[in-house]
Amino acid sequence: MEVHEDMYTAVESVEICLVSPPKDGTGKRLWEKVKYQLVEYHSLPGFLRDNEYILGHYRSEWPMKQILLSIFRIHNETLNVWTHLIGFFIFLSLTIYTAMKVPKVVDLHALQQITDVLRKADLHKLQSEILTCLPSLPNIPDLHKLREELKKSIPLMDLIPSLSSWHVMEHLYSCLPELSSAGNHIDPHVLESVKEPITRWPFFAFLGGAMFCLLASSTCHLLSCHSERLSYIMLRLDYAGIAALIATSFYPPVYYSFMCDPFFCNLYLGSITILGVATILFSLLPVFQKPEFRSTRASLFFGMGMSGVAPIIHKLILFWQQPEALYTTLYEILMGLLYGMGALVYALRIPERWMPGKFDIAGHSHQLFHILVVAGAITHYQAGLVYLKWRDLNGC
Repeated sequence: MEVHEDMYTAVESVEICLVSPPKDGTGKRLWEKVKYQLVEYHSLPGFLRDNEYILGHYRSEWPMKQILLSIFRIHNETLNVWTHLIGFFIFLSLTIYTAMKVPKVVDLHALQQITDVLRKADLHKLQSEILTCLPSLPNIPDLHKLREELKKSIPLMDLIPSLSSWHVMEHLYSCLPELSSAGNHIDPHVLESVKEPITRWPFFAFLGGAMFCLLASSTCHLLSCHSERLSYIMLRLDYAGIAALIATSFYPPVYYSFMCDPFFCNLYLGSITILGVATILFSLLPVFQKPEFRSTRASLFFGMGMSGVAPIIHKLILFWQQPEALYTTLYEILMGLLYGMGALVYALRIPERWMPGKFDIAGHSHQLFHILVVAGAITHYQAGLVYLKWRDLNGC
């Protein structure tokens, strides 16, 4: 009887120590060390149970200070946080670079004026003036060819169109008065169309959507273990970020493909925006975050992305002869494959389902999903640059 009472007293003492921290410094530090240890899946409260194949290294209901400091600790969310946090800074850098970059637009009409002037000018006088001007021009292979040809004869009309550098044209303008005077007769509307680049707002909308998605995801993985209430909010923010990325990814291809056809431009932009808002509203339902709805979540976002097939096919029908339409489509196919692979890995929980507990820290499905999302977004950025160059040069 006494043995049982002693055991009961000992267990009760341990429970008291675990529930309330000791008053002395050494005991308090020991209590905190025990309290902030990583735990296993079976010890988690229900709201933190999401993937039964990740067996350990969980943070559970930590205070905010310890959670923020855990960004520098090793646990099963460390790489989930950092993969998208690094992705956020990549896209922040790309946004700054894009905003500061001056569009490189070549005035093809002005280049044609050079040929027209040369046909009317005194070729022998022009030969002397160009030979004087050549040493100050950049080191371009075409110019070496031009220099040699001018020494022999003056078949100049065939060579001038090959001078594709805008800097070359500027030098010729400064050296040859004929070119400068001819430039004054260029249609002002042509000059305006060349100097004014196409609007960038659809491209920056995509960059903003990408940054919001990546930062929301990183924040969600860092803070969700604090409490059930905060986990609910963070997961909704995460789903909203995914929907925002998918929706804004449509803006550059739709706007720049159909900018000359307002009906289809507004139709496609309006449709994907409404679909994105509807997805965000649906994600607010509590049932949406349950583990058994993992495949439903992946299918919803995948279906949202697949709706972009319609404008891409429409673009190819309209511009099948344009190289830019083909290049951007190849980028978009690659982006779709990367996003699709990410959704598939996420839904099937590959590879941890094959070896539970072996990928708790690194290599599990959610980390692979994050990496594929960043890769897909960067691919889409490259496609956006092609769209900008295309429309800057050609307009409608």
